[in-house]
Amino acid sequence: MAWSTREIAQLAGTTLRAVRHYQEIGLLAEPRRRSNGYKQYGVAHLVRILRIKRLTELGFSLSQIAAMDDNDDQPVEALRALDAELAATIERLQRARLELGLILRQPTPAELPPGFAAPDAVARMPQADRSFIVVLTRVLGAETMRAWADMLREPVTDPVAGRFDALPADADEETRAAVARDLAPYVRTLYAKHPEVKITNAGTRYSARYVEQAVGTALAELYNPAQLDVLRRTNQLLSDPRG
Repeated sequence: MAWSTREIAQLAGTTLRAVRHYQEIGLLAEPRRRSNGYKQYGVAHLVRILRIKRLTELGFSLSQIAAMDDNDDQPVEALRALDAELAATIERLQRARLELGLILRQPTPAELPPGFAAPDAVARMPQADRSFIVVLTRVLGAETMRAWADMLREPVTDPVAGRFDALPADADEETRAAVARDLAPYVRTLYAKHPEVKITNAGTRYSARYVEQAVGTALAELYNPAQLDVLRRTNQLLSDPRG
């Protein structure tokens, strides 16, 4: 009994294109041809196509199938390797589902760790602050970030924060000095309540210089010159022993 390409594809439950592709890449032996040039497929071809189809359905790539021994009816080692790969994929997908569930219950921007801060607190943050926090989550240690998360869960009640956010790039000297003067006590209170938020390389694989440069780059990119000047002034006021 011999079948044409169309007939063998129908018997195997696949397509003409798939059968031809298997032949082109060497997975399926070239069939004999009739005197009129038409291909004649036999039982061995049908068995081979069904084997390829079954293995691809399990998750093997065509290149993996090509590397298997044709005489091995049950490629045990390959199946074990695939099983381990699928188990790892399932575990990764389960973790992703858990994170998605947490995000859906407590909507947090995808770039922030799930549950990092209260959704309403994140929603109220200026975009610059949110982006700065994202950078911090990549360069600070776990303990430091937990302290930041605790601090960010508290609502901002001091109006000086709003004044800082609204500060235009061309704010004059007097305005910048006033914002810094009013911001310093607010920041000092936060530091007193959350001393662990100090930016260091503790608990990370980075050097202190690397963390300092990453944070400095983020500040320079996210905040305008007047805001950066206020931050410098505030830092000086906080460092003043008289304060």
